[in-house]
Amino acid sequence: MRANRGRKRSAVVRAATAVLAVALLATGCGDDTETKAAPAKPSPTRPAWNTHPASIASLGDSITRGFDACSVLEDCPEVSWATGTEVDSLARRLLPSPQTNSWNYARTGARMADLPGQMRAAAAHRPELVTVLLGANDACRRNVADMTPVEDFRADFEKSLRELRTSVPKAQVYVAGVPDLMRLWSQGRKSLIGKQIWQLGNVCPSMLHDADATDEAAVARRAQVHHRVGEYNAVLRDVCSKDALCRYDGAVNGYDFTGQELSKWDWFHPSKKGQGELAGMAYRTVTAVDRPAA
Repeated sequence: MRANRGRKRSAVVRAATAVLAVALLATGCGDDTETKAAPAKPSPTRPAWNTHPASIASLGDSITRGFDACSVLEDCPEVSWATGTEVDSLARRLLPSPQTNSWNYARTGARMADLPGQMRAAAAHRPELVTVLLGANDACRRNVADMTPVEDFRADFEKSLRELRTSVPKAQVYVAGVPDLMRLWSQGRKSLIGKQIWQLGNVCPSMLHDADATDEAAVARRAQVHHRVGEYNAVLRDVCSKDALCRYDGAVNGYDFTGQELSKWDWFHPSKKGQGELAGMAYRTVTAVDRPAA
């Protein structure tokens, strides 16, 4: 009897061991060479860009205010490329009622340091699209040494986007490149009247002062301004590229403004025709299905 019980006990142990081994193989435990596959993480989706926003807030400087487009030394927001009602502006192309669903917070003479304040004012309307065209005044100073440092320019632009994202996280942003001031100089210097106005009116002296001078100092001065504008545009492009709902438009910097597209009063700011060209560039970028290549 004792021998039979021993045989039965051994059989039970063997059976239990076999069941445990099967269980271990089934769960993968006990096998040091096998690793469980990590669960797939859901891929982040880029927020959809609305090609026809229902409201617009425009920020910037004298260009967006339509300065010198209608009369000498006067703002003329009615012909602004962004929100104007007397030109085929971006607002008129996109909105059924631009008079009630667009706001122009640009200010003549504004620099990038003014953008955070403009952004706070615009955010109160919770716009679906914010446009920014700013930076020329940061380069257009009395002396090249007075131009806004690039790091300050970046800090104020980043701060402005943070202001917007805190208040209106889903707002879209269109950022126009800073116009090519060297090209404006090359166009305007063809006009005797234009050069006289530049000198008398102190228009962008860092670039336009003594427009016919070709000595080494004058050439170096203009080159410094041109280089700084390039650095500003690189900042706008870089910061904007990191925001899924921001589009930078380098076409504005690359556009070859002609005499007809410049104000007949200062040969620097866009005329009504020039404002229309800016509106067209903005419209193409805003209504593109995919983010245009910078």
